[in-house]
Amino acid sequence: MGGGLARRWERAGHTVTALGRDGGDASDADAVVVAVPSTEIADALGKISGLEGKVAIDATNAFGGRDEGFESLAHQVKSIVGGPAAKSFNLNFAVVYDRIDEQRVRPSNLFAAEDGAREIAEQLNRDAGYDPVFVGGLEHARALEDALGLIFAASQAGLGPYFYRFARPGEL
Repeated sequence: MGGGLARRWERAGHTVTALGRDGGDASDADAVVVAVPSTEIADALGKISGLEGKVAIDATNAFGGRDEGFESLAHQVKSIVGGPAAKSFNLNFAVVYDRIDEQRVRPSNLFAAEDGAREIAEQLNRDAGYDPVFVGGLEHARALEDALGLIFAASQAGLGPYFYRFARPGEL
């Protein structure tokens, strides 16, 4: 997931540094996108220096479980990074990133964010090829995590990975 987003952002002109399981330094980053298995959030972020206070965008899903001590996986990420946080990209299919530009209309991407992370999350959504759809503050992150089962069911029913496009007022 992270690699596909990184390629799209690089094509949009962003400088992307991929930090893997071995860690690294995020001091020069404007934002940190977390795309690791949910059970590895604390371990993965614990190996990265320079995270303190960064905008964090959580793209994880609870396939392997979650730390129920947090309201959501995004809240867990926020507790470690300490900066404003967003939940985004967890409802997208990474295998189709290279086909986004072929779509008749931009696919939508639902995201939740705190004020300090909203602008960056919206920009990274646009630069990845999505129409960002803000669903509210970080208190809605768990709903986005829990919606994954519905998205998978719709895809398996034949609606494909681009079945959702949300109309905004004035587009109807």
